[in-house]
Amino acid sequence: MYKKIIYTINCALRWICIKMIRVYQKCISPFLGNHCRFYPSCSQYAHDAFSSQPFFKAIYLTVKRILRCNPFCKGGMDYVDHTHITR
Repeated sequence: MYKKIIYTINCALRWICIKMIRVYQKCISPFLGNHCRFYPSCSQYAHDAFSSQPFFKAIYLTVKRILRCNPFCKGGMDYVDHTHITR
């Protein structure tokens, strides 16, 4: 019973984050321009993380990626590790 509740909360939190990321991508990002040092962009990386990982792991991966996106980092291709996929 608790597993089902935790699963439902996890799905709801991930859904909310994905919707917030989409709003950012559609409404805010076009005005800021394409300045991300990585491919895929940080917002797309966050979307992929929340789509495929549990909530807290997606938060961790997203924060880690955003902290690396700075002038002192080379950038490059960086994809979400899909070893723990949630459905």
